[in-house]
Amino acid sequence: MNSVLAMAQIDDAIPGDTVSTSTSTSTFERRLMYVLGGLYLAQGIPTYFLLVALPPIMRESGASRTSIGLFSLLMLPLILKFAVAPLVDRWSPLPKLGHRRGWVVPTQLLVSAGIASMTLVDPSDATVLFAICISITLVSSIQDIATDGYAVRCLTDKTRSLGNAVQAGAVALGVIVGGTAALVVFHVAGWRTMILLVAALSLLPLLAALAMQPEAPTVGKEKKRASLAGFFRRPSAWLILGFALTYRASEGLVRGMEGTYLVDSKVPADWIGYLSGGAAATAGLIGVGIAASIIRKVGLTTTLILLGGLRSLCFLAFTLNASGVWPGMWVAMSASAFQTLIRYMELVAIYSFFMKNSSDDQPGTDFTILTCAELVVYMVGASAAGLVADRMGYSALFSTATVLSLVGMALSVWFLGRIGRGSGASLRR
Repeated sequence: MNSVLAMAQIDDAIPGDTVSTSTSTSTFERRLMYVLGGLYLAQGIPTYFLLVALPPIMRESGASRTSIGLFSLLMLPLILKFAVAPLVDRWSPLPKLGHRRGWVVPTQLLVSAGIASMTLVDPSDATVLFAICISITLVSSIQDIATDGYAVRCLTDKTRSLGNAVQAGAVALGVIVGGTAALVVFHVAGWRTMILLVAALSLLPLLAALAMQPEAPTVGKEKKRASLAGFFRRPSAWLILGFALTYRASEGLVRGMEGTYLVDSKVPADWIGYLSGGAAATAGLIGVGIAASIIRKVGLTTTLILLGGLRSLCFLAFTLNASGVWPGMWVAMSASAFQTLIRYMELVAIYSFFMKNSSDDQPGTDFTILTCAELVVYMVGASAAGLVADRMGYSALFSTATVLSLVGMALSVWFLGRIGRGSGASLRR
């Protein structure tokens, strides 16, 4: 109880809704949400097309499992993009469009062109497809940095929870459009039609990029040169990074084997497809709205603790199901759907925390360092999940994830307390 009270003292709660006396402010906020939704959808469609839809299409077209397995390397640019984040914060290829819009517009055009070029390649030609896809991922990662930096600079305490809900909702739509819908179109209309449709849909969010507003300059400060070292020189930087590395450290163990576990639990493959697509469309979209509402009512820190506890309960349900204490295919499916709900709610909360603790001087760099740290831990867990399941079984895998989730929560509470007590805990307005 004392730790919770301490959290309340340092909580970076997002204020509840207030009636704005300025029509222009309200209009700007609505416009900002539309812009962020379009920008993050622009990232989601290509990303989930490459990671979700493309591998099964390639396999169905005759590509080998070995070559398809190499496509997991497409995650590398997402993990290593922090290395180029300072460049994106410092320089723009088209400054006349605005600093970050000067990155977003050309990179989105290149991503769509890259996708369209896949019509010239057979889906079984893994070598050429990999070269195209890694190029798309590299360019998309740069766009991601620019978009995140824009969001960090434009969102305030009042709008951050809603903005991150829009972000997570756009990710969910990206799963549906780039993943599920692309597979459906492939089976109905074929490879080239599907590719051209995805490329065209990837261009639509450019309308949002054209509506991006110029960022307000940092008031009362001399502009500093963005750098990776600049993040670590900040107060509480290592504590914030520690939180990023521990809060969701257990999730990869479960997500890495979730689909395989459902198959081994005798859930039909088409049901799994409907579950993943339906969960993203319903639980994901509903979850982001719930998360934004909870943050506004009880504050960000309390929300993070609450969601961490719910995640641990979800992993416990997987454990009980795998060990036979709570058997049944429907239990496994329900746990999977609940996991999706919690995951999208956590995205809203944790990205709100990352944005709140990113500086105005180098917003893209700071936010990217934190998201890359979180992704590295997730990938390590997902990579180890199969080995643990093979050696020790699903019950041991899920129980390990449950324990790690609880330990991670305890460490996260400690980090949050130290961050709050440290000077300059937050550089966001």
